[in-house]
Amino acid sequence: MTDIATRTWDGMTIPVAGTYLLDQAHKRIGFLSRHMMVSPVRGEFAEATAQIFVAEDPLLSSVTATIMSASITTGSADRDTHLKSADFLDVERFPTLEYRSTGIKWRGTEDPIFQWARLRNHRLGGRGRSHTAPPQSEGVPGRFVLTGELTVKGITRAVDLEVNFGGARRDPYGQNIFGFSASAEMNREDYGLIWNVVLESGGVLVGKTVQIEIAGEAIYQA
Repeated sequence: MTDIATRTWDGMTIPVAGTYLLDQAHKRIGFLSRHMMVSPVRGEFAEATAQIFVAEDPLLSSVTATIMSASITTGSADRDTHLKSADFLDVERFPTLEYRSTGIKWRGTEDPIFQWARLRNHRLGGRGRSHTAPPQSEGVPGRFVLTGELTVKGITRAVDLEVNFGGARRDPYGQNIFGFSASAEMNREDYGLIWNVVLESGGVLVGKTVQIEIAGEAIYQA
């Protein structure tokens, strides 16, 4: 345990350099797809691990993650059984999904809508009153793009995660932690997940685009 829980980088409070592990009690590795072309279905993988190396230069940091494919859950036992089958994840042959980062890009801390307003000298609010974008607050998270490679069923493709850094601090138990959320989109057919049913009314039963939804905390390792 380091004596200093955080440091300042580019005006933002970030964790000290070192190795962090995903907190199993505070994580969600989720996804969203569409059913019958109209309704969203959410699910998640209940079992996953991740190691995050925070470098002295934050933009040299890296992430590796392993997701247990058989831990998929969507709230429907029949659907989960189908997703675990050879039609989809084939969990008997491919027990894990893997992610490895390849780089990090810094997007800043400002909300994009306020940045656009400043660039265009836009009047927010209208009605004859001039408004300027509010100053950045400490609650605005830092925004990064984590470039990386996702492996599903032995097929590896590039997947870039849009990451919001939520903050760093020492928790009541004396652990150095930081929080984050991340999102991305992937085409499941790129990974050989091609099963589908064509609907008589047009379209398909299962959407091809999958939205990835991740949230969690990471704990410093002594």
